[in-house]
Amino acid sequence: MEDPGVALPDDAVPTTTAGGPRVVLFDFDGVITVADSFGLFMRERYAGVGRKLLLLPALPWLLLVRPFSWRAAVRTVVHVGLLGLDEHRYRARAQDFAGRLVRRPKQFQRDALQALRCHQAEGARVIVVTGCERILARGLLDELGLPEVELVASELAPGWLGMRVRRHNIGQRKLQSLAEAGVARWDRAYGDSALDIPMLKEAAEPVLVNGSPKLCKQVERALGRSVERVAWY
Repeated sequence: MEDPGVALPDDAVPTTTAGGPRVVLFDFDGVITVADSFGLFMRERYAGVGRKLLLLPALPWLLLVRPFSWRAAVRTVVHVGLLGLDEHRYRARAQDFAGRLVRRPKQFQRDALQALRCHQAEGARVIVVTGCERILARGLLDELGLPEVELVASELAPGWLGMRVRRHNIGQRKLQSLAEAGVARWDRAYGDSALDIPMLKEAAEPVLVNGSPKLCKQVERALGRSVERVAWY
C-alpha cells in the first residue's frame, strides 16, 4: 500500500513517555486471528462472477508486474475489488463483515486473546499494529470486546471509482506508523512472520507466535539474539 502523506488514523495513540506503563504490541493476522482478515473480506467481494469479470482487463498488468512486485499486484486486486464503494459504503460493509467473522468458529486464537487481556489486567498499554485495514480491524476488535485496545493499521482513502490503498502497514512501515503516532519504545512485541522482524527487533522481549523452526532461525538471525516462542490456538 502506498503512503502519500503522514495523516494518522482516527484512533492514533498519544506519545509514550518514559517511566509509563509497559507497552505491548500485538500483530493481528496470524497472531490474534487465524487467517488474513482483509484477505477474507476481499475473497467475499470476489465471490460473484461479476466482480471476477471486472478483474479481466487487469490480468495483463497483473501478469507483467507480479514477478517484480507482489505488492503492486495485490494493490490492483484490492482496487478492483473495492470499485464502486465510497467511504460510507465501505465502512458499512467492513463493519458488517467484522460482525459476521467474529461469529464464525475457529477464526481467532483464544490463547492470544487471553494473553492480551492478561497484559491489560497487569496495567500494560496494549497496541495492535497490523497490516489489516483500519476500519475492518477496529470492527473486529470492537466485536471481540476490545474497544479500548489501541490500533495502528493500514489505511484506505476515497478515490474517483472507489476506495483505494493509502498505506500498507507492514514491515518497516510499522515502525514509521508507530513513530508518527508518538510511540517511541515498546517492551514486548508479538509477531508471526518475517515481516514482523523490524517490530520484534526493537522490542526488549520479542515473541514469535506459532513459528516454524525455519522461521525461528530466520528471525533470531535477523535479531542477533534468541526470541521467546509460543504456540497459540
